[in-house]
Parts: sequence; C-alpha cells; structure tokens
Amino acid sequence: MLLKNVHHPFFKQMMDATSTAGVLHPYWPRDLLIPTYVANNRSMSEILAFLFSVSGVFLLVTWLITGRRGSRLGTWRRLAVCWFAVCGFIHGVIEGWFSLYYDAIPGDQSFLSQLWKEYSKGDSRYIIADNFTVCMETVTAWLWGPFSFWAVFAFLTNKPYRFVLQLVISVGQLYGVVLYFFTEHRDGYAHSELGHPIYFWFYFVFMNVLWVVIPLVLVVDACRQLSTAQAHTDKFKRN
Repeated sequence: MLLKNVHHPFFKQMMDATSTAGVLHPYWPRDLLIPTYVANNRSMSEILAFLFSVSGVFLLVTWLITGRRGSRLGTWRRLAVCWFAVCGFIHGVIEGWFSLYYDAIPGDQSFLSQLWKEYSKGDSRYIIADNFTVCMETVTAWLWGPFSFWAVFAFLTNKPYRFVLQLVISVGQLYGVVLYFFTEHRDGYAHSELGHPIYFWFYFVFMNVLWVVIPLVLVVDACRQLSTAQAHTDKFKRN
C-alpha cells in the first residue's frame, strides 16, 4: 500500500527535501540547505512555557517594585517600566544568545538554541543565519538590551534623562522591526509557511508586531514629555 503512494505530492515533497538538504527539516522554503540540523527534543509547549513564564516573572517583579510605597509612577508608567524590563530579558538574553551562537544553533540542543529553532519555523532566516537577522539581532542585543535595563533603573530612580532613554530605545526597536518586516515582504514571505496560524500569524506576525505598536506609543509619549519639559525651560528663560 505504501509503495503505491510514493508518487503522492506529500511523499515527493519529503523525498525532495531529503535529497536536496540531506536532512529533513521543518523550515521554508523546503529546499533550504541545513546540513547540520538536529531536530529539537523539547516540545513547542515546553519552549513557549519557558519564554512566557520567565517574561511573566520579569513583568511581575518589576510591577511589584514600581508599586512600592512612595513611588511616583502611575499605572501606565509602571506598565511602561515593566515593558522595558521584559525587553531587557528578551533582547539581552534570548537575542544575545542568537548574536553569539547563530552559526551553531541548527545542530545545538541547548535550550535557547532549541527556542530559536522553534521560532525559525516562523522565519527561517534565523536557522540559516541570514546576514540581516544576524546584524539586526546583534545591535538589538548589545544596545537595546542593556539600554532597556538602564531605562528601568532611570525610571525607578527618577533620573532626568529617563524619557531620552525611552525615546532612543523605542525608535531603535521600531526601526529594527520595520526593517525586519519590510525585508521579508520584499522576499515574498518565503521564509515561513504563509498563513499558518502558529508559525506565520503567531510567531512571525504577532510576536513582532508588539515591537511596532508599543514602541510607537512610547515614542509619542516621550516626545510629549520632552516637549513639555522644553516648553517649561523656554518659559523659565524668558522670565
């Protein structure tokens, strides 16, 4: 029965992938060459549970710290500080790992490498260490990661430059994710299974569009805060 179905499109696709790449893999396009690829031994649920639970811990701890008695931060400002804390973790640790070990990730079974292999189902540019993703993630990890933690400190200690940091980080994040989406758009969304509910819409679209919406709101907020401060300075100088 199996021999009669060897010409079925599914089997043909699998055989083509095997003969072309040498190793079966779940990435798009199907003819990608990933000779060192080793399949994850951890499930998607394990990997996502780690990502969201650790992010949740950063959010919760920061929320509790910003709510201490005597804190001058309102609800929305506390949420913004929580955002920067989570960004510090994601940029500095997760994206930092990619920036250091992108060449080894396809065959590596470390937890963070497996996280990147899972995410690459939504964007295979990571599994092949595409030049743009390596450069973009390196800048993100080593600039916006430390800067995000610096912003948390600046807001907790009421530093006068806190909104400058908010503006710089948010513009950098926004610029990076716009390039991220635009370069893939120009490639015809070839690095994911277009329309897949998890890999395309959740991994590629939703998990990245957050870095469009939230930084955009924070850019507007920072501009208002800095404009108000400048208006007060100008008024003081006139007096």
